[in-house]
Amino acid sequence: MLLTAPGAIREKKLVSRPGSEVWTSSEKFLFRVLFVFVILLVIPYESNFYVRLFNSRSFFWYLSSLAGYRPNFYTLQTESGRWGLGSYLNWAIAGGIALAVALLWTLIAQKTERKRTNYNVLYYWTRVVMRYRIAVGLIAFGFLKVYPMQMPFPSLSNLLTDLGEYNTYKIYWQHVGIAIWYEILLGWVEVIGGILMFFRATTFIGALINAGVLFNIAHANFAYDGGVHVYSSFFVLFSVILLIPYVIDLYRLFVQQRDVVPRRYVPAFNTPRKRGLYFAAKASVVILFTVVYGILRYDVHYNEKYLKEPVNPGLSNAAGLYNVSEFRLNGNTLPYNPLDSVRWQNVVFETWGTMIYKVNKAFPVSLNNGTPNLQNVQRSYELAGIAGGRRFLYYEADTSKQVLYLKDKSQKRGGDEEAARGTAPVKKQAPEKPLFTWRYERPDAGRIILHGRLDNKDSIDVILDRVDRKFAIQTSRIQY
Repeated sequence: MLLTAPGAIREKKLVSRPGSEVWTSSEKFLFRVLFVFVILLVIPYESNFYVRLFNSRSFFWYLSSLAGYRPNFYTLQTESGRWGLGSYLNWAIAGGIALAVALLWTLIAQKTERKRTNYNVLYYWTRVVMRYRIAVGLIAFGFLKVYPMQMPFPSLSNLLTDLGEYNTYKIYWQHVGIAIWYEILLGWVEVIGGILMFFRATTFIGALINAGVLFNIAHANFAYDGGVHVYSSFFVLFSVILLIPYVIDLYRLFVQQRDVVPRRYVPAFNTPRKRGLYFAAKASVVILFTVVYGILRYDVHYNEKYLKEPVNPGLSNAAGLYNVSEFRLNGNTLPYNPLDSVRWQNVVFETWGTMIYKVNKAFPVSLNNGTPNLQNVQRSYELAGIAGGRRFLYYEADTSKQVLYLKDKSQKRGGDEEAARGTAPVKKQAPEKPLFTWRYERPDAGRIILHGRLDNKDSIDVILDRVDRKFAIQTSRIQY
């Protein structure tokens, strides 16, 4: 429709007049595909989702389950299914189902909906669903960075890891984790971008921001095997779909130089009761997933200590890199040999209760992202994506007896998955016995001597001397 004043733009709302616009047959078919596709990606159909949802151990985890839902009709157990194009299989399944349903819907509509000229009402609410799905998911995604939890500052052992011994995604995450305030800024961009999607007037700018930011995250995770490329691509997809009507109008205005009247259907809440219910429902959702969720995320992160890295105290003033000056196995001294599969090369003590020794031996490499956990021993971000013959040991120290009780951090433990998802444990786990019990001596501030058995077989006596290692970067100033 042309305006009398060339170049002018104004929006005409189709309030309570859904029949005032005629759609073509192709537009109706495309909408039917879109409607079914969106429903399949937004509404959970897996029974496991509802089991986890109703077993959430707190209100925060209930909200997190709703905000973080990811459809999973089928998981392709291949490398491509985890990191490549095969990981988008669920989109293909949803698209195939949507196409089939749309064809059937079209056949039925030809007989039963002959007088229907458009789907303005259903299209409006489909866009609302997409907007709110982006909003709640992206806000929850963003708060992980606002409270820098997703990519923590690199630990000492990670700083001492050679570049070639990193998995690709860990390199990417470490680069972001070093710039803590950059990570926080990214989080706020995601949170604000999500909030903009709650409101119809800011949908365009919100979708534009989100498409750009999340595309950057998606292709970076695709390149570095980060694991969240599908989830971030999901927000890009929905944002782009929401932008299409605006792009069409802008093309007509600036490229074709035609006058444009955007025609947008908006439901009429023409009674005080309807308006009250509408604003109450909208305000509840907005406040719930912004203010309330933000406060609860802060509480979980800083008060409950639901973190990726341990916070239990290590040996006092022991943090640092140590050279293995002497290594005795069953009383026999083993000289330094970088190819020796038994003799340690060096040892790192973190500020918390983790000790890492390096040896020429293959250990399992965790390809997970180091999911946060309430238990220090189960916090595995420090060892995720790290190779190079490093063994990560969690320890608790009895300083009165000068004894270390150690556990292997790479060991799979019961309740890991439930704890990561915020569900209540099915049953209380029995206390885990330590893998090693070593005595230690500290003759001076720069030396630690260990005595014990390795894997409860061979006896070891190890003398460690601290190495004064400086780093070009400063340590994180954000304390937990």
